[in-house]
Amino acid sequence: MARPSQADADIYQLRIALRNSHPPIWRRVLVPGNWTLGALHYVIQVAMGWTNSHLHQFIVGDDYISLYPIEGITSRHSARVTLAEVALRPKQKFFYEYDFGDSWDHEILVEKITPPERGVRYPICVAGRRACPPEDCGGIYGYADLLAIVNDPNHPEYENLSGWLQEMRPNFDPEAFDIDEVNKRLAQIRPHVLDAERNVRLFV
Repeated sequence: MARPSQADADIYQLRIALRNSHPPIWRRVLVPGNWTLGALHYVIQVAMGWTNSHLHQFIVGDDYISLYPIEGITSRHSARVTLAEVALRPKQKFFYEYDFGDSWDHEILVEKITPPERGVRYPICVAGRRACPPEDCGGIYGYADLLAIVNDPNHPEYENLSGWLQEMRPNFDPEAFDIDEVNKRLAQIRPHVLDAERNVRLFV
């Protein structure tokens, strides 16, 4: 059976939140249901602000789904599973883990499923709060420690970590989120729905 074209596919409104972030770091995106999880991976990378530098996996119930199979763990290839085929309903959740060292865990809530709106180009980010943490800072708890240190000039690690942060993310503001810039980058994702992992590119 042929899958619906993007113009006909239902739209999934997803709230993507970085788990254990206080205050919360989150994005709300609208994604066609016939996009693969492989394509959704790139949407998350752009919307959140990651650099696609590490491995990842989706966790849906007992399924571990990834573009790059992980021996003994991965159950399905994300280029072969669409968002609609995961068969989640509104108010259900699944998870996305990025960087198995720092373990950035994201909770993805399906808020609602609606028909596409005429004239709207998907995917699109419609809301969000706060900046993405810098890569390789030690996960969500390492990020909390980093912020505490760079805000305390008397801390013995202040100069070292302030310099590292400036090098990694110049003029970093943890409260900043530029939705217009995110949508410019999302607009450049043009994967074929059934071959997303080969055609999609990040523009970050």
